[in-house]
Amino acid sequence: MNTSTVRDLAPHYIAMFILVLGVLATVRAAVGNLSFWIEFMVIAVIVFLYRPIVMQLGIGPSGWER
Repeated sequence: MNTSTVRDLAPHYIAMFILVLGVLATVRAAVGNLSFWIEFMVIAVIVFLYRPIVMQLGIGPSGWER
């Protein structure tokens, strides 16, 4: 794999990880403990929506362009 591609993608995967942790912490603070499957669904929604939102905002890496 090309190292420049990894350098372009790494900040987005780190941001996605931090976003997941932040959203889960916020949901747990507001609602309380959730079941595994509900947390899994929250994570899945964040992960699948991150890329299209970032690309729509125009800040996505060139490795994600079609």
